[in-house]
Amino acid sequence: MAEGFIRHYLPGAEVFSAGTHPAKQVHPLAVEVMAEKGIDLRHHRPEPVEKYLDRAFDYVLTVCDEARENCPVFTGPVRHRLHRAFDDPAAFEGPQPLRKAYFRHIRDRIEDFIRQWTAGLEAES
Repeated sequence: MAEGFIRHYLPGAEVFSAGTHPAKQVHPLAVEVMAEKGIDLRHHRPEPVEKYLDRAFDYVLTVCDEARENCPVFTGPVRHRLHRAFDDPAAFEGPQPLRKAYFRHIRDRIEDFIRQWTAGLEAES
């Protein structure tokens, strides 16, 4: 979801998303709740973080504590590292309506964070 919002708020930016334990596909509820915001994740595929460790990045953003704690060391240059912890909505258990509501809750928190962060970037330039 963070990748989708970064692409939305920073059009033209080169953005990659990867995980320490990527799923086989983007969670269907993530696709569904992001579509409600006009962001299409249907063609996104989870990637392993190891694929990107030797690349140069302006920013590496981790969005869960496990990723921050277990993320391998990037050997390529990284100018800025940011961390903001969000619960994994896929781990939430309960009936479908409550799970979808929780995905929306996390989506909205991620959007608020990304919107504020990208606004700060624009103010710097």
